[in-house]
Amino acid sequence: MSGILIAILSGALMSIQGVFNEGVTKQTSIWVSASFVQLTAFLFCILAWFFTGRDGSFSSLFAINNKYMLLGGIMGALITYTVIKSMAGLGPAGAVMIIVTAQILVAYLIELFGLFGTDKVNFEWSKLLGVALAIGGIILFKK
Repeated sequence: MSGILIAILSGALMSIQGVFNEGVTKQTSIWVSASFVQLTAFLFCILAWFFTGRDGSFSSLFAINNKYMLLGGIMGALITYTVIKSMAGLGPAGAVMIIVTAQILVAYLIELFGLFGTDKVNFEWSKLLGVALAIGGIILFKK
């Protein structure tokens, strides 16, 4: 149950953040806004790490087996950029529906093919139907 509540909170925060970031972008520029988002996220993470017992060390990053896993920060910057641009072009609801549907589809493909060290799952028509229904929902919402 806590996983569901955390996922709901995550989705809500992503939607609100996208609106906030677009507002900052309108008054500055997209890269100033994205830089500020990443900088404040970095500072928050450092403070959270400091105040929660400093589990792990930064030197352990050099021991990570698959170095491509360290690209999360770059992806975070690209996510910030693409969310701002999509919200500006589609509005918050339209952008989030497409973003979430893309997340579901890509996450399922990652699981289906066992990519990036995830456990491989068997193909299920019901999951494909779920994605199709989400796409249908977007089309219905847009009309």
